[in-house]
Amino acid sequence: MFLICVNRCSSVASLLLAAASLGAETIPANVTFTKDVLPILQKNCQSCHRPGEIGPMPFLTYENTRPWAKSIRTEVLTRKMPPWPADPQYGHFANDRRLSERDIHTIVGWVDAGAPEGDAKDKPPGAHWSEGWNTQPDIVLQMPDPYPVPATGTLQYIYIVLPTGFTKDTWVTAAEVRPSARSVVHHINAVVRPPGSQWMKDAKPFVPYIPTHEAEIAGQPDPDDPQSHPVDISYEFLAGYSPGMQAQHFDVDHSAKLIPAGSDIVLQVHYTTNGKSAEMDQTKIGLTLAKEAPLKRFFSAVAASPNWTIPPGDPNYEGHAKLTFGEPVELTFLQPHMHLRGKDMTVRLVYPTGEIQTLLSVPHYDFSWQIVYYLDQPLQLPQGTRVEVTAHWDNSANNPYNPDPAATVKWGNRSADEMLTMSMGVIVDRD
Repeated sequence: MFLICVNRCSSVASLLLAAASLGAETIPANVTFTKDVLPILQKNCQSCHRPGEIGPMPFLTYENTRPWAKSIRTEVLTRKMPPWPADPQYGHFANDRRLSERDIHTIVGWVDAGAPEGDAKDKPPGAHWSEGWNTQPDIVLQMPDPYPVPATGTLQYIYIVLPTGFTKDTWVTAAEVRPSARSVVHHINAVVRPPGSQWMKDAKPFVPYIPTHEAEIAGQPDPDDPQSHPVDISYEFLAGYSPGMQAQHFDVDHSAKLIPAGSDIVLQVHYTTNGKSAEMDQTKIGLTLAKEAPLKRFFSAVAASPNWTIPPGDPNYEGHAKLTFGEPVELTFLQPHMHLRGKDMTVRLVYPTGEIQTLLSVPHYDFSWQIVYYLDQPLQLPQGTRVEVTAHWDNSANNPYNPDPAATVKWGNRSADEMLTMSMGVIVDRD
């Protein structure tokens, strides 16, 4: 009873503080759904809250939004929704989902007024959302058969080789990974495997494959896995899927990603049981092709480190990773990644001049939201710029997501293990 009381009191206190933080600004009068609230939902919420996307309920109409009015009020007051764990003091991001103070006032005023619908003539034009694809793929590659995921149990990563059939070098401006059973998919990585590669050489095309040996069991990444190398443009990380992640676009500043002739796409799929029912998943990836060769090449880099061991019970263990660029690049996005013990992560740029810039700070990392932070403009980084990443993990019993506070934790693919990676999108001259 004591714990329940504390949690309830804490929740009430949080709401009171959040409401007080709205300040003296007057909540708008005569707020209605059609005139005031729907435009906010279209801009900030419907990308996830619509059929076929990650949001558990749609917010497209008054009829399907009204039952959730009080919950929406609570979520926006506490800033849990839309999810955006980055500190607004650092960086400027094109996909910033945070609501403005005015938007929060508007939603709170609407709910407190009884959540009226309003006049239909005030309704804005409906946002254009595609059923299924959020891009316009020219080519779709798909698992040939649905993969069975049981209701319970711990599952190993599976790998599926999808031959592209490309007979010439192909430039891609967008890629979108779409699982059919999102409730059992933790994440998917799609990696370009060049012709002649020995990586996953025992995997047969289109057949789910589980490697017999994984070096990360010893607390280190598999040295044969190209994803464990900081920069290897022979094995291009093409696209990914995780909750909250949107389709990836590469047509930034006249750039595109390259898939060499004869390459395969290897899907690394992390299924996780939902504890309720068995599911069948048939993931597909859509590729949008460039109409002509681009001026620049978009590729992926990562600052990562497996050289740490988190002691049992440590509430604030610190880890570091870094990457130095050997030539000028344009930085386009950042994606921090840890697992269930992840607590916070900060990214700093150290320029050759000695200047230091904090580019991203995520003070409350959330494993449930693997957000890609797209810079509002590509950032020019001179040769010799160093990316420094500092992260903390909470391996204590006070972390409600910690699977085992008594464990000594090292690098590993399982969610019960940990990682420290900062993925980045960069642009260089095509040649």
